[in-house]
Amino acid sequence: MNRILLVEDDQRLASLVKDYLEANEFAVLIESNGNHVEKRIHDFCPNLVILDLMLPGKDGLTICKEIRADFKGPILMLTARNDNVDQVLGLEFGADDYVVKPAEPRVLLARVKALLRRYNNEGQGDVEKLQFGNLEINFSARTVNLQDNLVNLSSHEFDLLLALAKHAGQVLSREYLFNSIYARPYDGLDRTIDVRVSQLRKKLGDSAEKPFRIKTIWGRGYLFVPDTW
Repeated sequence: MNRILLVEDDQRLASLVKDYLEANEFAVLIESNGNHVEKRIHDFCPNLVILDLMLPGKDGLTICKEIRADFKGPILMLTARNDNVDQVLGLEFGADDYVVKPAEPRVLLARVKALLRRYNNEGQGDVEKLQFGNLEINFSARTVNLQDNLVNLSSHEFDLLLALAKHAGQVLSREYLFNSIYARPYDGLDRTIDVRVSQLRKKLGDSAEKPFRIKTIWGRGYLFVPDTW
């Protein structure tokens, strides 16, 4: 049974979400104070964290940034504000997806299942690793090493890098990448993929002005360059 840590200070909403997820065979632990999240993760060992943005103690963005280095599972952020800035910051700080409150329970469940499905099922093929010079991508361990140093990536940053690397030398559209990672339609306006590409470039030491590893092909999408460094 997958374990979910639900970080939410609205007791009524937290209870509703907990009951709905438990009815769908998840084990759910509620935490209402941002200061206690790291300990809860250590003790409960959740497979996924649902993280509210506005909390007593530490706020959701701060928590996301602090736990991402050690917590390798998906992080789904809840926000009461349909604010693009908050959503972009959440993604930059390591969140894998976000849902704007009030969240429809079926939508939240679908997002949770999609995140866990991708996280749990990745890397079941015959090939376990991709190697590009000093860059190694391990499917089964879901790890990335650059020059023998571990690169800390969120679940969806890893998924994006893997999608690009598996099609090295091919231009992939934003729509294809979005559908591959999120398994839902792309509306043509969502900039999530652009944010994640920017974060990947930073973490892989790729130039933002003149990127070599992940190139922007204007009007078409993104290209992962397979040449070794």
